Amino acid sequence: MGFVLGLALALAYLKLAVKVNPKLEKILEVLPGTNCGACGYAGCEGYAQSLATAEAGINLCAPGGQEVAQKLAEILGVEIKEIERKVAVLGCQGGKKEVDDNFSYTGMENCRAAYLVHGGPKACVFGCLGLGTCVEVCPFGAIRLNDNGLPVIDENLCTACGLCVDACPVNILHLVPFPQKVYVGCSSRDKGKETRKVCPVGCIACKLCEKSCPYDAIHVINNLAEIDYTKCTSCGICVHKCPTKSIVDKVKARPYAIIGMNCDGCGECLKVCQFKAIEGNPQERHRILKERCIGCGLCFQVCTPKAITMAGALGHKERAQ
Repeated sequence: MGFVLGLALALAYLKLAVKVNPKLEKILEVLPGTNCGACGYAGCEGYAQSLATAEAGINLCAPGGQEVAQKLAEILGVEIKEIERKVAVLGCQGGKKEVDDNFSYTGMENCRAAYLVHGGPKACVFGCLGLGTCVEVCPFGAIRLNDNGLPVIDENLCTACGLCVDACPVNILHLVPFPQKVYVGCSSRDKGKETRKVCPVGCIACKLCEKSCPYDAIHVINNLAEIDYTKCTSCGICVHKCPTKSIVDKVKARPYAIIGMNCDGCGECLKVCQFKAIEGNPQERHRILKERCIGCGLCFQVCTPKAITMAGALGHKERAQ
């Protein structure tokens, strides 16, 4: 009887055994194994199983980025489009020094818990609560709180998995293209007068950024400046025009323009410079006032004799002859 039962079990195992997709193991070896869930599946194994059965796209792994997607494409024998790298940014600059609290909060040191109490203690209801929930959920150690109670994001460690974005109860963390150097560091939808009452660095919807942008890349919508990253060139003009400095520039030091000897004094650069950083008489060589130049590069673009060079912190760029 024992022999017969054992034989029956063996036959049942052979007949009912679940066949393992040979590609599954290779896929699991490629995935980073962080199990962050940014792909929308329950960890890397869940994503791998969906990939093996062609149910999921190969570009859903944010931590792996382009490198992992390329390897997955090779395993699965499919084509891949280039993945745009993104990074998380903080849409708030109102820390403990800038914004007061409406009441004293003594509950759990968790932003979501604090938010349940009248939207949190911050006087600005759109502001960062500063209790570090984003720090806790980041599996890559890319976020820390500074002395002002605001998150600081390490771009070298951030994988744009989006966990911090989902965890923030006030929705002030956003994913932007990695090359983007300029972003709006405010999330307030209050009218300018109300924003001024609670935060000196908030967007007041004055529209100076919108009026000064030469690329039509920024508009004030519902009392808050919003950037169209498909148009924005990170020229930095809006940063310098903003009266409250609510637009953030990630560039530590920008370049500056230099006018060469072949300048014919046409004056086109004078027309586009919004900071009066260029002076000179018609038909004579112009010169740059370096202390006023913000390195936006508009003069560089319109110079027909190709006399302008951009030099400085972002590198050295000359017009192609």
